[in-house]
Amino acid sequence: MKKMGLNEIRKEFLEFFQEKDHMILPSFSLVPKNDKSLLLINAGMAPLKPYFTGNSIPPSKRVATCQKCVRTGDIENVGKTDRHATFFEMLGNFSFGEYFKEEAIEWAWEFMTERLEVPKEDIWVTVYLNDDEAFRIWNENIKIPKEKIVRLGKEDNFWELEVGPGGPCSEIYIDRGEEYGCGDPDCKPGCECDRYVEVWNLVFSQYDKDEEGNYNPLPNPNIDTGMGLERIAAVMEGADNIFEIEVIHDLLEEVEKVSGSKYDEDEKVDESIRVITDHIRAITFLVSDGVLPSNEGRGYVLRRLIRRAARHGKLLGIHEIFLYDLSKKVIDIWKEEYIDLVDNEEKIRKVIKVEEEKFEETIDQGINILDKYIENMRNKNEKVLDGEKAFKLYDTYGFPLDLTREILEEKGLKVDVEEFNKEMEKQRERARNARHGLGKEAWGKDEIAHKLKDFKTNFKGYDTLECNSRVIGLFKDEEEVSILKEGEKGIVILDETSFYGESGGQVGDTGIIEGNNFKAQVIDTQKTKNDIIYHFVEVERGEIYTNESVLAKVDEDRRNDIARNHSATHLLHKALKDVLGEHVNQAGSLVLPDRLRFDFTHYEGVDEKDLDKIEELVNENILLGLDVSVIETTMEEAKKRGAVALFDEKYKDDVRVIEMGSFSKELCGGTHVNNTSNIGLFKIIGESSIASGVRRIEAITGRKVYRYLKDVENQMDSISSILKSNKDNVIEKAKTITEEIKEKEKEIQSLKSKMASSLADDILNQKRDIEGVNLITYKVNNMDMNSLRSLGDEIKNQIHSGVIVLASVLDNKVSFVSMVTKDLMDKGIHAGNIIREVAKVAGGGGGGRPDMAQAGGKDPSKVDNGLELVEILIKKSLK
Repeated sequence: MKKMGLNEIRKEFLEFFQEKDHMILPSFSLVPKNDKSLLLINAGMAPLKPYFTGNSIPPSKRVATCQKCVRTGDIENVGKTDRHATFFEMLGNFSFGEYFKEEAIEWAWEFMTERLEVPKEDIWVTVYLNDDEAFRIWNENIKIPKEKIVRLGKEDNFWELEVGPGGPCSEIYIDRGEEYGCGDPDCKPGCECDRYVEVWNLVFSQYDKDEEGNYNPLPNPNIDTGMGLERIAAVMEGADNIFEIEVIHDLLEEVEKVSGSKYDEDEKVDESIRVITDHIRAITFLVSDGVLPSNEGRGYVLRRLIRRAARHGKLLGIHEIFLYDLSKKVIDIWKEEYIDLVDNEEKIRKVIKVEEEKFEETIDQGINILDKYIENMRNKNEKVLDGEKAFKLYDTYGFPLDLTREILEEKGLKVDVEEFNKEMEKQRERARNARHGLGKEAWGKDEIAHKLKDFKTNFKGYDTLECNSRVIGLFKDEEEVSILKEGEKGIVILDETSFYGESGGQVGDTGIIEGNNFKAQVIDTQKTKNDIIYHFVEVERGEIYTNESVLAKVDEDRRNDIARNHSATHLLHKALKDVLGEHVNQAGSLVLPDRLRFDFTHYEGVDEKDLDKIEELVNENILLGLDVSVIETTMEEAKKRGAVALFDEKYKDDVRVIEMGSFSKELCGGTHVNNTSNIGLFKIIGESSIASGVRRIEAITGRKVYRYLKDVENQMDSISSILKSNKDNVIEKAKTITEEIKEKEKEIQSLKSKMASSLADDILNQKRDIEGVNLITYKVNNMDMNSLRSLGDEIKNQIHSGVIVLASVLDNKVSFVSMVTKDLMDKGIHAGNIIREVAKVAGGGGGGRPDMAQAGGKDPSKVDNGLELVEILIKKSLK
């Protein structure tokens, strides 16, 4: 079996199926597209369901992917065991009505035995109880003995989602050896012990399960396979579980570093380290794919993961926020395959940091209160926490029910979930019966709009940035009031206004509303569905009364910056269509004073060359000084003019068309410049993926571009100074330094190789003869596990026949490696058995294959004792 890491296996798998004429698709977003049956993508085939059901035409009848997945159904067990995980990658090859069982089975066998070089004798398979066809192919075509083909029932060998394609399946298992087994002579796949590891599931999709649970035959049977990348990597690396895989262990070591804790010394500490190691992967990928923390749906999944990981950080003694920094390690490790992590790094870190900070404000207080509840329960000998108290923790302190339940379960207690749910429903009922929804976040609840059902704010902000008006309504908290006093916050309704209410992706205006006896800062402006504009204000001086005459003044500089960015989005939309193709459509936007964000449909990342063309085309139309015209017309007439409608807007019969010369024509209700030259300059600062088939461009205009260019110039000055160069030849100087570094690295590598070879020669001189067996035991200092394995390989290549056991102590951590040549394996000498006993002496554990095994230890002072044991173990094995 080859020694292969996670990244190497992923590459090998995709290349193999590309050779089999499969189209290699990049991983889809974790957020399902047009699939309400799924909260998050939880299997490789999930994003491909429309192709299986025939609702969409696949880009190829043969497809292979490495799909990122999240499953949270078993989240309470994540950390408690070393098997459970929330985030994982699923390798899969798929056929949409073209090939079926025979090809799927034969290719799986070829990949396992020829590409991964798994010994044929170590492979077992299972088939569905009644699937004689799959049994025949494995037995007659592949030549697997009947006794190594296990028939299992529906629970084990019939794969299905809650809704969608499914069918009988055949699973491939790898036999890890008797040492991992239960000792039952009839042990085989299906047994609960650790001997047989299921690595690949071949699903023969013949049915489409509907919401009523009926299995409807598919017109063309399909192939859907799934192989957990982390699981197969553990097998190929000789790791006992996913947390020992090299890349994941790198992340685990970062958790050790941040927490100051050591793994594999205390089970409770290990649990917390595993929780954080697993959850930070899921958290990072979820945020990158556009999921934001919330109290429902996938947003709640993310919030729950962040808060669970943060709480386990507390258990490890971490007293500050840390997850947002830890996400950087995830990005560094997985960026080679998922470049969007790099594109979204700033957003990922910010979202996690804000959520951590929110939780940090309440977690200590919540835990203290829960501890008091637990103390009272124990004094009264109670086992179930009152649901009303659990709800108070949630409602007052933001303490999630899941976290309360988990803490209680750790102490052998429970919570009354039914009573909690009743309290939650009471709160919802109170909210439904509330008279007004008056906070900034509640403006859309329509209570004010209902009260003013015959009113519509007269918006004058297209033509002027200030206007005289009259206050027709004041609201504070959840009540209508007749006065807002100095220092108070509330909502002001005017009969007419120059303030633009947030809509169409454009943020609301800010500015000032003032009268004879008051001045109020407008901190935001929102608009209801029936065109009532809400001014969210803070009274700076004096008092506002209803029916008072006022002057409404918009912040002019901010509005102009917003207008520049909004007009630029129209030019950008047209430029994208011109450069990338007419399939490009707007899928969302955000227009702020300091930047713009534009989401659009496109099937792949936009390369630098095309980005340059897009940016250049936008700037050309800015420099042309195109007049920006506003035409108010009918929807029918707008279509005739060739105006582009936005992604999923519902339009009224009368619409507003923004035309920029003959270049761009779009329906839009936002505010714009009068001439494209007013935009100044346009600069793209980022392009990234936000979902499957949806890309995002972020850009700046006007004054922000000038500041950006000044920053670049200052950075160039700093770089030139550091490199002791002038700006004209700074690139050449950087190249020269890079080449010098490469040469030094080659020299260092060459020296390392010579040192390893020299060390191997010295160690070979320590060879002893134990009853005809060459034995080498040796302890080196300051060598990591990878280097120790390489040293063992070097010695093994030279010794031809023998047993090698090496040990190293690095940072007070003990590593062992054992190797046995094939001729001695036949005599009963087993590397895994040797290393297990040796590691025990040093307070550790481990195991592995007969030819190579590795282990860790906790007590450096016992290393020599462990090595002395090898001679005894060999003699025992020979007997």
